[in-house]
Amino acid sequence: MTHATAQTIFDLTAADIQPTLEFARWCDAHDPLAKFRDAFELPCGADGTPLAYMAGNSLGLMAKATRALIAEELDLWANHGAEGHVRGKRPWVEYHEHFRAGLAMLAGGMESEVVAMNTLTANLHFLMMSFYRPEGARRRILVERGAFPSDRFAVRSFVRAIGGDVERDIIEVAPREGDDCLRTIDILEAIAREGESLALVLLSGVQYYTGQVLEMARITSAAHAVGARSGWDLAHAIGNVELRLHDWGADFACWCSYKYLNGGPGAVAGAFIHERHHASPPPRLEGWWGTNSRTRFAMGPDFDPAPGADAWQVSNPPILSLAPLLASFEVFRAAGMGRLIAKARAMTGFIEIALRHRAPKRVHILTPSATSERGCQLSISVDSGDSAARALFDSLLPKGIVCDFRHPRVIRAAPAPLYTRFEDCWRLVDALS
Repeated sequence: MTHATAQTIFDLTAADIQPTLEFARWCDAHDPLAKFRDAFELPCGADGTPLAYMAGNSLGLMAKATRALIAEELDLWANHGAEGHVRGKRPWVEYHEHFRAGLAMLAGGMESEVVAMNTLTANLHFLMMSFYRPEGARRRILVERGAFPSDRFAVRSFVRAIGGDVERDIIEVAPREGDDCLRTIDILEAIAREGESLALVLLSGVQYYTGQVLEMARITSAAHAVGARSGWDLAHAIGNVELRLHDWGADFACWCSYKYLNGGPGAVAGAFIHERHHASPPPRLEGWWGTNSRTRFAMGPDFDPAPGADAWQVSNPPILSLAPLLASFEVFRAAGMGRLIAKARAMTGFIEIALRHRAPKRVHILTPSATSERGCQLSISVDSGDSAARALFDSLLPKGIVCDFRHPRVIRAAPAPLYTRFEDCWRLVDALS
């Protein structure tokens, strides 16, 4: 069989894609990133066959190097106790510094603008403390009605905690009636309409339910144009889509590390604070690990802030929870984010085209078809009803396919380009159709 003039999967166009198993196998044979699959532990079924794992948007797979990296720290602890803070290959007092380059690469920021700390929802609270500062008429915060529940809980509880009124101070944007996804124009119009009453725009870079990538640069610019600040939840964006937070001018962002970054369950999260806020920072919560490393152990009574985003830390980092990210970041560095995005687009394009060919009346894809508006996720709505959708989802794991389910009837498939094969994508299509 022929595949137009494509030499690798990066050369494919939509016209080249064929909804067949043979085509999927051709793609795997012509995938320059295929070797990185061997860098990860692959869950297997009862017969020992690797599962078609497409739940990286819930929990990424473990890099094989993780065990050795954690073992290094366990051995350091066992052999040296507290001296591990200043001994070993990566002394604990400076351990979080080893993540700056990787986080800066993935977030599109400067190394001084990123820090690995806390967990996602904790970071949302920490950063709202700094960047949601209602004053006078400017007190409203714009969020998404369909945001991940934890984001909604964080915003509403924070507004109440500072004496605000959630009905007055929170405004929501949502898709139009009959639409699955948000329209950028509606977000921009809401920002312009609120104008001087708007203090903060806080949205998700990638919508968790639909997989839609928001136009972060345009929305950030619109927020700043009316005098508001712009913050982003990048839980489903980092390690998935291109981010250029520094260039876009985002005031802050935060994310978790257990999805596309493969940091493990409950992994240490991360934060971005634009450099323009470093010299004259807004109020922030303070703790001893946010102090300057040169004076930290002098144990003085006054807070001497560390330079950059490090000053937003409050506690020393959990070493054993950070170690897995070292393994993952090395794979990201070797693979290259641009190539990973290209492969993700090819895989989601293959699934989309194959499903439209094989099951046009059974499923509806919520995720935008434009590749610039999605990452490595397709949200597949089963049109035959809620119970049928759940039954279809429940049939996948016995067939060796791992996705996740979101009520009322959406199966989310995330073919992560570091370890998912095109043949895995075909297995999903075959099972759904």
